[in-house]
Amino acid sequence: MLKTHNCGELRVEHDGQVVTLAGWVNRRRDQGGLIFIDLRDRWGITQVVVNQETTPDAHNVASDSRSEYVLQVVGKVRRRPEGTVNTELETGDVEVLAEEITLMNPSKTPPFYINKEDKIEEVRRMEYRYLDLRRPRMQQNLVLRHRVIKFIRDYLDEQRFVEIETPILFKTTPEGAREFLVPSRYHPGKFYALAQSPQQFKQLLMVSGYERYFQVARCFRDEDLRGERQPEFTQLDLEMSFVEREDVMQLIEGLMIELVEKVSDKKLLFKPFKRLTFHEAMERFGSDKPDLRYGLEAIDVSELAGKSAFPIFQTNVVEGKPVKVIRVPGGAKVSGTLLRKQTGDLESLVRTVGAKGLAWMALPENEAEEVKGPIGKYFTIDQKLALFEQIEAQPGDLLLFLSDKRSIVYAAVDILRRTLAEQMNLTDPNILAFIWVIDFPLVEWNEEQNRWQPSHHLFTAPMWEDLPLLETDPGKVRGQQYDLACNGYETAGGSIRIHKTELQERILKLIGQDLEHARKLFGHLLEAFEYGVPPHGGIAWGLDRVVMLFAGEPNIREVIPFPKTQTGADVMVNAPSFATDAQLEEVHITIVPQEEETAT
Repeated sequence: MLKTHNCGELRVEHDGQVVTLAGWVNRRRDQGGLIFIDLRDRWGITQVVVNQETTPDAHNVASDSRSEYVLQVVGKVRRRPEGTVNTELETGDVEVLAEEITLMNPSKTPPFYINKEDKIEEVRRMEYRYLDLRRPRMQQNLVLRHRVIKFIRDYLDEQRFVEIETPILFKTTPEGAREFLVPSRYHPGKFYALAQSPQQFKQLLMVSGYERYFQVARCFRDEDLRGERQPEFTQLDLEMSFVEREDVMQLIEGLMIELVEKVSDKKLLFKPFKRLTFHEAMERFGSDKPDLRYGLEAIDVSELAGKSAFPIFQTNVVEGKPVKVIRVPGGAKVSGTLLRKQTGDLESLVRTVGAKGLAWMALPENEAEEVKGPIGKYFTIDQKLALFEQIEAQPGDLLLFLSDKRSIVYAAVDILRRTLAEQMNLTDPNILAFIWVIDFPLVEWNEEQNRWQPSHHLFTAPMWEDLPLLETDPGKVRGQQYDLACNGYETAGGSIRIHKTELQERILKLIGQDLEHARKLFGHLLEAFEYGVPPHGGIAWGLDRVVMLFAGEPNIREVIPFPKTQTGADVMVNAPSFATDAQLEEVHITIVPQEEETAT
C-alpha cells in the first residue's frame, strides 16, 4: 500500500508514530515558513504541517500544490498545540508533521468546489460526475447505499434466502411500462427487451423449488422521468413459496425496522408499521402512498354539506360526488389580505389537477367574531356548529372544502396536503413514517380501451373470498397486493401470485386477453404452472428510494453513482449517441430520416 493509515484514522494514541498518508489536497494555507495542508481521502481529513526550516524539499512541493492535487505524505503524528484542536474533525486532536511529500499527480482547477457544499447547476454536476462523487456528501451517500445493500444481503442470508441472478435481456410483453428494445444480430427483425423487473423469472424459480429467492436487480423502464424515477434503477427483488400475505409483510417489516435502526440515523414514527386499506388511504389522504408525518386529513362532510344552502354542494351530493374538508390548524391566523392571497393560490393549485375550485371558511380566534369566507353564509349556525364538531375545528383554523368527481377530489387532497405540509414545515426529514397499504382493487376500468386492466400486474391473486365476484362484479374484487409507503413515496410493492392455471386463465379473459395470444406471450410461465407450482408471493423494493430517504436527499439521482438527467441523458459520456452505419447494418436496422415540417 502507498499509505499506512487513512486520513480519518489518526488519534491521540498514534502520537509519535511515523505514518504515510495519501490523498487529495482539500485545503492549503500558506503562512510563509509554515504551510498547512488538509489532506482528504474517503475516510476523512488530516491536517499536515510542513516546516520550511526543517523540511525544505517537502515545503517546496507543498508550495506548488493546489486544491485536488494528489499527494503522499510521510511524517510524524503529534498532538496539536494547546488551543488549536479542531473539534469539527474526528482527527482534530492531532496533526502530521511532514518529513517527505511526493506529488503523485497534479490537478486542473475543478469546475466547482469539491471541499464545500455550493449550489451547483445539476447538469454541470452530471457532466463532471467523477468530481461530484469526490465530494464528501456524495461519498457518504454511496457508502450508505453500500451499507444498506450489505445489511439486506446478510439479513436475508440468515433467513435462508438464496441470491440468484436472472437475465437482463428478456422478451417484450404488452403489460407494464414502456420497454427498452435491443436488436438481435443473430435474429434479423427480432428484439430483446431489457427486463423491467425479474417478475416472471422469480415465479419460475418458485416452480424450480428454491422457495426463498432474492437478488439486487437492475431494472429498465423507458418512462417519463421524475425526481424518484430513472430509466435504469435498482430493486431488491424477493419471492417466497408456501406463504400468505401476512408472512411476506412480517418478513419485510422486520427487515426494514432493523435496517432503519442499525444503518440509518432516522427515527421510525410507527413500530409496528401502521396499516391502511387502499380505500381508507384514498378517502383520508387522496393518495395510495400518503405521508403520515403530519395530519391535514381529508374528512368527508357530504351529508352535512349537502343540506347547506350552497348550490354546488347540494347538486354534487345528489350526484354522488363527495364533499371533503381539510382542516389547517392555525391557518386563519393571518391578515385578511394575506388570507385571500393564500386561499387564491391554493385554488390555483387544485385547478392544476382538474378541480373547478376551492371553497373555504376561516374560524376567528375570538368566538365573538363571524366566520370568514365566501361559503359561510350558506350554512346555518347549527350546521356550522355541527361541522366544527365533526372535524374538531379550533379557533384560528382554516377549513378548505373540495367537491368534484371522486378521482379529482383525491388528486386535489393529495396536492393540497403536500403543499401545505411544506409551507408549514411539517415534513421532518429525520422521521420515517412507514405504512402498509393493502386491499387494492384487483382491476381498474380503462375507459379509453373499454376494458378491465390489472391495477398491479396480471399475476396478482385475488382475495380468495372475492373470487365469486370475478365475473359478476370485477370492480369490487380486491387483490392480494401490499405496498409499503414512506413519507409520500412508494418504497416497496408486492403481492401473492396466482399459482393455478385455471385462475390465471380467468384473469386473462377478464382483462381481454384470449388464451392463444397469452400463450404466445407467457406460454413459458403458463406451461410451468402445469408442473406443480407452489403457492407463492413476493415483493420488490425501490432501493434507490429507500437510500434517498435514509440520506435525506430530495431525489434518487443523489444516491445513484452515475444517473441520467431528467431528459434521460448521460451528459458525462454523451449518451445516448448515434450508431455507425456498420453497426446498424449488423443488427439489420435502417434509420429513416424524419421529414422536415413544412412551414404553413
